[in-house]
Amino acid sequence: MNSETRTLLNRLGLPQRLTGLAVGCEWHPASGSPLAVRSPIDGAELAVIGTARPEDVAQASAAAHEAFLAWRMVPAPVRGEFVRRLGMALREHKEDLAALVTLEAGKIVAESLGEVQEMIDICDFAVGLSRQLEGRTMPSERPAHRLMEQWHPLGPVGVITAFNFPVAVWAWNAALAWVCGDTVVWKPSEKTPLCALACQAIVNGVVGSLPGCPAALSSVVIGGRDVGQALAAAVRLPLISATGSVPMGRAVGQAVAARLGRSLLELGGNNGMIVTPSADLELATRAITFAAAGTCGQRCTTLRRLIVHNSRADELLTRLKKVYERLAIGDPRQSETLVGPLIDEAAWQAMQAALAEATAAGGRVIGGDRVTQGVPAGGVYVRPALVEIVPGAPIVQRETFAPILYVMRYEALEEAIRIHNDVPQGLSSAIITTDVREAESFMAADGSDCGLANVNIGTSGAEIGGAFGGEKETGGGRESGSDSWRAYMRRQTNTINFGSDLPLAQGIRFDP
Repeated sequence: MNSETRTLLNRLGLPQRLTGLAVGCEWHPASGSPLAVRSPIDGAELAVIGTARPEDVAQASAAAHEAFLAWRMVPAPVRGEFVRRLGMALREHKEDLAALVTLEAGKIVAESLGEVQEMIDICDFAVGLSRQLEGRTMPSERPAHRLMEQWHPLGPVGVITAFNFPVAVWAWNAALAWVCGDTVVWKPSEKTPLCALACQAIVNGVVGSLPGCPAALSSVVIGGRDVGQALAAAVRLPLISATGSVPMGRAVGQAVAARLGRSLLELGGNNGMIVTPSADLELATRAITFAAAGTCGQRCTTLRRLIVHNSRADELLTRLKKVYERLAIGDPRQSETLVGPLIDEAAWQAMQAALAEATAAGGRVIGGDRVTQGVPAGGVYVRPALVEIVPGAPIVQRETFAPILYVMRYEALEEAIRIHNDVPQGLSSAIITTDVREAESFMAADGSDCGLANVNIGTSGAEIGGAFGGEKETGGGRESGSDSWRAYMRRQTNTINFGSDLPLAQGIRFDP
């Protein structure tokens, strides 16, 4: 580990000896296989840490359960105070944590700062929520009776996250779980473990500042697929929230369902945008470029399918080609860079396989080549690709986690919506139009079938105030804002008899 990285980790509160197992505020030796953590920027080794074993999940979930028994009885506004203090700590560490996200995930600095800001925003949201976990009161059909609903803490929550948002997605889950009275066991991606350990260190500092906080409010288990499988199978974790690929989510969902637990799945996106005849092409170009090329195409909300009206397609493609030619590709730590590296060599191989399949299907590929000049050696840098292709090509049905934008043409809006919906995934979608009828049609019941439907913005950049998630193979889960907090609680219906008689519901008489 170089001195610059060590200094950064020190400022974030990480111990000198790094370990992949943190149970509450205690760092435990991890006896699993050592994991070499490398930066996608230049392939440099950042650290070597021991990983957790499947049996360590049992230790972490047991500690989380014991902490939950105490935490659930802490008043919700006091739980909110814990999250408020965490938000303040994140503000103090924002630049350092963002620098670590850039170093470990390869995001440009602006996007890394934005990700940490999402963490701060969800903390603010959760603090307000801590005084609004309200139930409902309903009239009873029986005299002198009242019906009411309460929402109680659910239990320890297992959180599995992906490399592309190494801190924000955990925070979406954890902040809501904590104010709801739950505790958290986190399995991050093996590609970004240092970000998780840094978050755990920040949480530990906040736990120590607030009397009455159980130490095991948060735990981290770093490991491979076997650790994830153990988390999904852990009966003491009534909810598993998992973000990642469709195959991973299917495996998690089946494992959790086998024990009749709950799963919250946020899986693949194959996101589309329709550009109509009335579209503002300047606005469209800007929206498309960030959505398709931002984060080097490694967002679940990345724009992957562009469906353009025939009358505007040539002009829009000309604009996009010019913008793509001048995209600044390189070291994400440099302020002028707009597109950083792919996460690893496997991502490059997947991108090339997809482009080869698109070419074989008659697609015309522009870009998509490897960039080797003016970029750090050892990283995987690519030029984002535009691919003109027919809607029915099989490759268009699948998500490739790389900056590939498939461009298709249409004549009628109904055809565009059909093309848009004709994929297995259903996360994010957009339409660029100045016609209110087209916009409303896109958001109607027979319009976009996605969990997110946007007008005159791209598919990326969701705010924490709205619930985030999608339909079909995307998993159906919802994270972050709106009423997503209900996933982290259990509903209880109460009937209160405040009279002296005992009338039965539905008019039943039972007089022994």
